[in-house]
Amino acid sequence: MIAEQGPSCNAEETFSRLVAEYQKPLLHMCAMMLRDDAAAEDAVQETFVKAWRALPQFRRECSEKSWLMRIAMNTCRDMTRTAWLRHTDRRITPEELQLPVQDETSRDDDREELGQAIMRLPRKYRDALLLYYYQDMNQEEVAQALNTSPSTVSKRLKHARDKLRTLLERGREL
Repeated sequence: MIAEQGPSCNAEETFSRLVAEYQKPLLHMCAMMLRDDAAAEDAVQETFVKAWRALPQFRRECSEKSWLMRIAMNTCRDMTRTAWLRHTDRRITPEELQLPVQDETSRDDDREELGQAIMRLPRKYRDALLLYYYQDMNQEEVAQALNTSPSTVSKRLKHARDKLRTLLERGREL
């Protein structure tokens, strides 16, 4: 009886730690992907349900953060395929994106323009960029979360930066 309780208690402790440590970053990522706070909360909850069910099979071949981000991103993609989200206005304002401020002299206009440009990127570039810069994941972790190679992540980040540069330069020319 005690042996049966040991692993269960350990799993519960591990799960509680995962929720405490990753709930906020997952919510931020889901909000950016779904562009809806309520849907993001649902996605995070669903992510943790899926993680709880899969916890015994988690082999630690990747980091916990990469594992949870992959579950969350797949959950968000599944949610965007539902009829409800396809027919709702999911545009996100730059203020809701909560871009990190590099210094106090950053202009609000520049941040707004950057936020809009990021949201216009193709998904594969946007996902890599958001995980790398906004979730502070290294290229290996991003690769694990996106189920791709680190070299692919490196290329996607380069293309994302190039596309952002083009979008931002075009915006200033108008």
